[in-house]
Amino acid sequence: MKNTAEAVAREILDVAPFAMRLIRDEMRSRRGADLTVPQFRTLLFLQRKPGSALRELAEHLGLTPPTVSAMVNSLAVRGLIWRPDSQFDRRRVELRLTARGNALVDRVRAETVALFSKRFEKMPPEDCQTILAAFESLRAALQGEKEQPDLPRARPHARSREAGEAGEAGVG
Repeated sequence: MKNTAEAVAREILDVAPFAMRLIRDEMRSRRGADLTVPQFRTLLFLQRKPGSALRELAEHLGLTPPTVSAMVNSLAVRGLIWRPDSQFDRRRVELRLTARGNALVDRVRAETVALFSKRFEKMPPEDCQTILAAFESLRAALQGEKEQPDLPRARPHARSREAGEAGEAGVG
């Protein structure tokens, strides 16, 4: 069993970076020239984790809070983010996407899904089902080891808006 588990680990380490590069490249090409990559990653993160604090966002992006604060201000001026005060802590500002910010992320995600769907349409349906089952097993295995929030699940094309809520399709 160790050899099989090791083979799976090696395959993930080989395939995941390639898949992530394809996803990132496609999403970057569709985000619009007026958004930088860190700005778009900010939108992805806030769609996945609405109500996050500036410090959480800065940690996720690997940037300093002052840098992220300036970026958030720019996105707010453009109508993509809003910053309501926390209901529980007057000192905390919760970062959320506006309807316009959500629409942008949803559009880019849908276009990226469409591109990948075309690639997978060439595969036999049984292979697609096998891949889906393997991802469910992978998600369960990865969640079992770490104390972390649930890994994001694949989303339908038209997402619901529970509290304005995103898998970083791996890009955020």
